[in-house]
Amino acid sequence: MDRVYECELSKKSDVMETLEADPYSEDSFARAGYKVKEGTAIDEDREKLYIYISASEDFLKKADEKLKEVAEPARDDVQERIIKKIKEEEERVGSGVASIGSMFGED
Repeated sequence: MDRVYECELSKKSDVMETLEADPYSEDSFARAGYKVKEGTAIDEDREKLYIYISASEDFLKKADEKLKEVAEPARDDVQERIIKKIKEEEERVGSGVASIGSMFGED
């Protein structure tokens, strides 16, 4: 399940502190994985910071609770756009790595 949270760019240090807290915990953001994007980097609101998480529904419930002081779930339309952009970016990176591998005779 995918979710995007958003907050004001001015809260970036607070968001990062929350995301990086207790990285070895069973339900840490580090274990689940996340991507943080500034709005300007993905053609969205330049005053916003976006956090993308792809995890289980149970983890996302915990994420809602942990992030509630610093970020909130993005509106559905914003969330859909950002998820699409991130997945497209991942595909480009994946195909780029595959191209590099084929240059060196790796398949």
